[in-house]
Amino acid sequence: MAKSSREAISMASTSPSSLSPPKVPMELHVSNRQKLLKSLRQHLSNSSRPHHGFVLLQGGEEQTRYCTDHIELFRQESYFAYLFGVREPGFYGAIDIATGKSILFAPRLPANYAVWLGEIKPVSYFQERYMVSMVYYTDEIVQLLVDQYKGSGKPLLFLLHGLNTDSNNFSKPAEFKGIENFERDLTTLHPVLTECRVCKSDLELALIQIANNISSEAHVEVMRKTKAGMKEYQLESMFLHHTYMYGGCRHCSYTCICATGENSAVLHYGHAAAPNDRILEDGDMALLDMGAEYSFYGSDITCTFPVNGKFTSDQSLIYNAVLDAHNAVIAAMKPGVSWVDMHKLAEKIILESLEKGNILVG
Repeated sequence: MAKSSREAISMASTSPSSLSPPKVPMELHVSNRQKLLKSLRQHLSNSSRPHHGFVLLQGGEEQTRYCTDHIELFRQESYFAYLFGVREPGFYGAIDIATGKSILFAPRLPANYAVWLGEIKPVSYFQERYMVSMVYYTDEIVQLLVDQYKGSGKPLLFLLHGLNTDSNNFSKPAEFKGIENFERDLTTLHPVLTECRVCKSDLELALIQIANNISSEAHVEVMRKTKAGMKEYQLESMFLHHTYMYGGCRHCSYTCICATGENSAVLHYGHAAAPNDRILEDGDMALLDMGAEYSFYGSDITCTFPVNGKFTSDQSLIYNAVLDAHNAVIAAMKPGVSWVDMHKLAEKIILESLEKGNILVG
């Protein structure tokens, strides 16, 4: 990786935001692919399986708003983004396990794309931009992979299929015309690639820090400007403006939760049926759960504060109980510590504070 790119990311992760956030080097995704390749080869060796076949992922597709011609703002599928960093829709990506070569397959765009959406880039553009070994069109997947395969029998594809235990949704394995010409493995890739994503590199941590920094700045800006009589969505608007204006963050990690009063007890308030539209009242507590996303890496920050700037005694008691639990967990966290034990520690500190404040008895 170019020293200037690494230094720019490192500096941005430790300094206030500016109108020119750093460009993320594609070497990040090259490194991610190398990490997967090493882990997958080790897994295959441990299972006495040959290092043949291709990892094949399908990127995200653009979606229109129901039956209209309005195209919703596209955001790449996360596993595909991790390996290839591709921001455009309609791509496939492959990694040759035997050679380590990386291959992108771009959609072959119609001529009228240039009229409505801009220049049609040649495949050489994507090869240079995304630092892959080869780029072809999606209608060439079958022929190219068959030609590249050095094993015996049908070429083997390692496809991404596995359960996301947060959502209970399954990742979608790649599909394309002619896939019947390949052997398919639907079980090996997901746990290996997921584990790769769990352990972050220094550069990934720096990007997450940038997302956290700009989001923290935005939260502070919202606190400064919040006052009774405003609508909850105005707080959301200020956050979105700051993270986009100063961090170039076009996406959030999730739907903004700007809850005040009794809305603060609703875990995922802010959805279409409860759209951050209550009027803030004097004496309210505001609970804001908002996080910006920077170049596919997200932040998740929740903070609570009194709308009028002054805690009541009860509000202060609850706030400090949570703050004490927060600080205790951070002090106790280290490699090897159980997540469940941290959860129980937080509960213990909160219960002790509530008992001390005579909120709970026993």
